[in-house]
Amino acid sequence: MNEQEILKLFLELTVDLDDLQFAIENRPLLAHYTSIDVLEKIMKTGELWFSNPLFMNDLEEVRFGVQQGARLFWQNQLVVDACGSPNRSQILAHAFSHYYNQFDQEHAFDTYVFCLSQHEPTNTDGRLSMWRGYGGQGNGAALVFNTNFVTESKETSPLILTRVHYASAEKRIEWLNTKLTRWCEIFKNASIPDNQLHVAAYALFYTIKFFALKSKHDGFKEECEWRIIYMPEHDRHGTFSGKIRQHYLIGKRGVEPKLVFKIEPLYPDQTWTFFDILDRIILGPSLSSWLARRSVERMLEAVNKPEFRQKASASQIPLRPSN
Repeated sequence: MNEQEILKLFLELTVDLDDLQFAIENRPLLAHYTSIDVLEKIMKTGELWFSNPLFMNDLEEVRFGVQQGARLFWQNQLVVDACGSPNRSQILAHAFSHYYNQFDQEHAFDTYVFCLSQHEPTNTDGRLSMWRGYGGQGNGAALVFNTNFVTESKETSPLILTRVHYASAEKRIEWLNTKLTRWCEIFKNASIPDNQLHVAAYALFYTIKFFALKSKHDGFKEECEWRIIYMPEHDRHGTFSGKIRQHYLIGKRGVEPKLVFKIEPLYPDQTWTFFDILDRIILGPSLSSWLARRSVERMLEAVNKPEFRQKASASQIPLRPSN
C-alpha cells in the first residue's frame, strides 16, 4: 500500500469541506470589501494580496480548531485501540506531533487566505455589515468577482476555494470528534504498515487544519464568507513559484507577511483576464455622490484601466460614516 492509496482511504473526511464542485455548479459571485486606497492598488498593479491568518482577526478561530483537534487526538482512547499495539500507537503519535509542530513552526507562517463574501446577482448595494466591518465604514469599495474561471485542477493545487463553516464552539468540537471517530474506523480496518503510519497521521492533521482555516463562530454567519486558502505544502514541485511572491505590509500590528498573486490565469489552458472575471465594482454608500463616482472613474483612467469604468456603480444604502 503506497502513500496515494492510503490518502485515498481518508478522502471522505474532507468531502464536506471541499466546495470546488459547488462553485463549479453554482458559479457564485464573490465580493471583496476593501478601502479605496487598496482598490487603487489592485487596479494599478493587477494584484491581490493574501493575508496570513496569524495576523488576522480570525487568529483565535484558527488556533481553536487546530488545538481542539489535537486535544481530541491525544485524549481519545479510540485512537490507541485502532493502532492495535503500543508500538504502533507510539509511531502514530510521533508522526502526528511532527505535523502539528511543522504547522505551528513553519506552515502556519506561510499559509495565506483571501477573504470574500458571497454576493447575490441582483444586489447592487452590497451588504451593510460588510461595509461597516471591511469597507471603510462605507468609504471603500467592493470588487465583485465571478467564478466562471474556476475549474477542476488536473493536479493538487495549493489554492483552495471554500465557504466558511459557521458553528458554535460546541458544534465545532462535535464535528472534529465525529471526524476523528470516522478516521479511527478507517484506520483500524486499513492494515496500514508501520512505515506508512505517518501518511495516516497526515490525513488526520490535514482534516483538522483545513477545518480550522475555514471555520468561524456562528456569530459571523451574516458575512457569508468564502476564502481562497494558499497551502504551501501542496506546491511541492514549485509549480506556483513564478506566479506568487512573498511581500509585507507595515500596519497597525507592525510588519505583516503578505502573499501577492497576479490576477491572471494560473494554468496554460486558461485564457481569462482580470476584466473577464470582475463582474462589477460597487463604491461604498459614502461615495455615492456623482462627484465621488466620477473621481473613481478618473482614477481608473489614470491607472490605465479605462475599460473598467463601465463596471463601476455606487451603493445606495443610506449609510454615513460614524466619524
